[in-house]
Amino acid sequence: MSKELCYVIDQISREKGISRDILIETLRSALLSATRKKFGDRTNVDLRIDPKTCDISVFETMKIVSKVTNKDEEISIDGARKIFPEMVEGDTVNVPLDLHGFSRIAAQTAKQVIFQRVREAERDVIYSEFKDKVGQIVSGIVMRKEKGIYFLNLGKTEAILPIKDTLPNENLKRSDTVRAFIEDVRITPKGPAIMVTRTSPLFVAALFKMEVPEIYEGLVVIKDIVREPGERTKLAVYSKNPSIDPVGACVGMKGTRVQSIVRELRGERIDIIPWTDDPRQLIARALSPAAVDRIGINEESKTAMVVVNDQQLSLAIGKKGQNVRLAMKLTGWDIDILSETEYSKIRIEEADRAFEDTIKKEPEKKDIPSVDG
Repeated sequence: MSKELCYVIDQISREKGISRDILIETLRSALLSATRKKFGDRTNVDLRIDPKTCDISVFETMKIVSKVTNKDEEISIDGARKIFPEMVEGDTVNVPLDLHGFSRIAAQTAKQVIFQRVREAERDVIYSEFKDKVGQIVSGIVMRKEKGIYFLNLGKTEAILPIKDTLPNENLKRSDTVRAFIEDVRITPKGPAIMVTRTSPLFVAALFKMEVPEIYEGLVVIKDIVREPGERTKLAVYSKNPSIDPVGACVGMKGTRVQSIVRELRGERIDIIPWTDDPRQLIARALSPAAVDRIGINEESKTAMVVVNDQQLSLAIGKKGQNVRLAMKLTGWDIDILSETEYSKIRIEEADRAFEDTIKKEPEKKDIPSVDG
């Protein structure tokens, strides 16, 4: 039994990547529960498994007394000395129990419990492995689609990719290989649930970390990133090393780095701007690809009025307001955009109002009395 037990434990440990100590303790707990039932649920019954030989020993802890009043917990001094000659009254001893028929119980329990409990141990291993990968990208194969969810095969386990967390009009097929961002790892009754997404701005940031060595090494930092999945991403970057151009590092030679990310995102447009503490410059850069003529800001209310050439107005605002909406998220400023024509009209109207106010404030001219000659 011992050799067979060791073989089973070692084999499962190797195949499942579960600690041998965990398997032995799992079996010990199960066998102890079965043993205590066999002996009437006596709590002083214990069981040990030798970690090297897998030998099983079962015993009960008894107190040595001169006169036994509780045979389940006490042993007479004469009976104790037959097993342990040096013991004295008041000592406690571990008395071996009769294991007749126990091998059959052990074999049945080992077969039923180890494979039942090994799943729990596997779940613990998977949870420990993937909880440390939250914030990273994984690559999985689409296995099936059920109730609005894609299930991705990650090798040891599956990841959950809700359809709402895929890109617009992205229709994944069975056996497709897809990359996604680990957003969360949850404990559920069925085991760890690895939640992944392709719509988070952090997914794009993680892609840049993979593609741009300067970001991976911490030389270039993504200060902030905002996104409307499938449409456009804007990110502001800065360099800790003055000799490194942060935007150039992200774009790559002939655009190779950023184009690799654009392909992963199914053609999503990406605007990369250099971060600055100057709000005027930051707002102007955030409205890229539009060119800005002038900016007025109110730092107290964090509002900005931006004037652009008439031909740049639709580009600055973007489709359905997307460009200015992302620029506001990236900068943290409320931005109002005007064309040169609109701005000139406002200036003329303001000038007219100011002139009228000035006229109203002038004193009325008095009549000059006539002088008779």
